[in-house]
Amino acid sequence: MIEQTSLRATRLSFPSVVHFLKRQVVYLALAAVVVGTFWAIGQRVNPATVLLYSLCFGNLISPVMSRVHRRLSGLPFPYNGLIFLAVLLAITPAVYALSSLVVWRIAPPSPQSLSHLILTGWKLPFLMILVYGMLAFFYTETKRQLELRNLELQRSVELGAAQLEEQEQELERAREIQQALLPKDIPQLPGFEIATAWQPARLVGGDYFDVLRLDEKRLALCVADVVGKGVSAALLMANVQASVRAFARDSNSPARVCSRVNMVLCENIATGKFVSLFYGILDAAKHTFEYCNAGHPRPKLVSSDSVRELSGGGAVLGVFPTWKYKNSVVALSPGDTLLLFTDGITEAAASDGSEFGEDRLARLAKLNSSGSARELNRRLLAQVAEFCQGRFQDDATLLVIAVK
Repeated sequence: MIEQTSLRATRLSFPSVVHFLKRQVVYLALAAVVVGTFWAIGQRVNPATVLLYSLCFGNLISPVMSRVHRRLSGLPFPYNGLIFLAVLLAITPAVYALSSLVVWRIAPPSPQSLSHLILTGWKLPFLMILVYGMLAFFYTETKRQLELRNLELQRSVELGAAQLEEQEQELERAREIQQALLPKDIPQLPGFEIATAWQPARLVGGDYFDVLRLDEKRLALCVADVVGKGVSAALLMANVQASVRAFARDSNSPARVCSRVNMVLCENIATGKFVSLFYGILDAAKHTFEYCNAGHPRPKLVSSDSVRELSGGGAVLGVFPTWKYKNSVVALSPGDTLLLFTDGITEAAASDGSEFGEDRLARLAKLNSSGSARELNRRLLAQVAEFCQGRFQDDATLLVIAVK
């Protein structure tokens, strides 16, 4: 127990000893500067006298001035400096007298009485005291200001880190909410297979897709792309989704749905924002796909011997409130594969800047069309991810509809 107490005391005292020794080095350096100055101007001086004065001044002034400086820490500059200087001037005679006594006893500049030394040799010591005291003040004040600044910066960094963590948590919750809004179980129709994939460029994205069952023989399929990325695009996407779902079950016309969604967006959308939307109705009884394209990339219809685009289209949503959208119809045959996608798929860029492109997408779909829609969807998305090395610059969505 005694040994542990002694060891603890040693550890506690070691920093103080180191600090004391560092101060002595400063005092010695000050003495060297004074001696060097006298040597440079050709004046003779006793180095031992200067050394003793420097050590005495430093060790006598430092404790007093440290307490004074701590009491003045609440005052702004230059008021704290002026008060410090006044206190320094007040204690200088006493510090000089005590230091002169030590110098006179150990290393006087010449044989003389103590009173003669004090009365005739005060100018240089007074200057040394004032210079050392003010240098110590400015050093301590600068150090204190830097420590306060570092503390403020540390608090700012901690606050920024906490805010960033909170934002990340909010974005993660937003992503969970957005994923919950997308369909989890994709409805299917006899004679058709539908598979979907959604890859946001950030935690949340502006792409939207949906597959809604209208009745036993019909499904409504849509894919949309909100301009921009991130939270703002995700909020607008949620608005589009709510509008589409609200109007889809009340209308058998894709053009009618697009027109009504367009009216809602034109009344509420922010300036500079717009949405591209492709909406269609898949009819298993008629083996047809009736659709309306509102400024969206044209889907690809892949057959055994050809690849063609679904023609027809209108303006993007949210810009022209009176735009008249029109329906188009395409017949589907067994073996056909219909690809609905956003430009995050076709505009995925390789390291050299080249884009994946619609032609490459159609060609790969044709080469792999013999498998299931789920397998084709997986392969196409994997090819896109490999092409851009996983660095999607935009939200990417892909719907594959295979006709059996």
